[in-house]
Amino acid sequence: MATNGAIEVRIGEPGKVLVIEVGRVTIDVPRSVGFFGGLAAAVGLGLIEPPLAVFVAAVPAFKALTDTALPMAIRAVGEVLEGAAKPVGSDADGVIALADQHRRADVVGLGHRR
Repeated sequence: MATNGAIEVRIGEPGKVLVIEVGRVTIDVPRSVGFFGGLAAAVGLGLIEPPLAVFVAAVPAFKALTDTALPMAIRAVGEVLEGAAKPVGSDADGVIALADQHRRADVVGLGHRR
């Protein structure tokens, strides 16, 4: 486990192998590599077109826009975009997420949450 200012790396956290936090952004590294690598492979093999891959790749950002700490107008846009992304699996756990500002107060020790 290494900590450097606003960047925190956690290895072996329950349910996750490798997590990197940069400010309020949390990245699940193995799932991100699988998600974005799978999209790149699908485009490279000609299974999907690049515009569709860009839309699917943006789904984690759409999900992050619905964070309760963001202003209502941004959350409304995020919910519309998340609704448009439902057919491509926006109900799954995100590979990139914003830490809920209200939950950050519950941080115990070195990045482990209750």
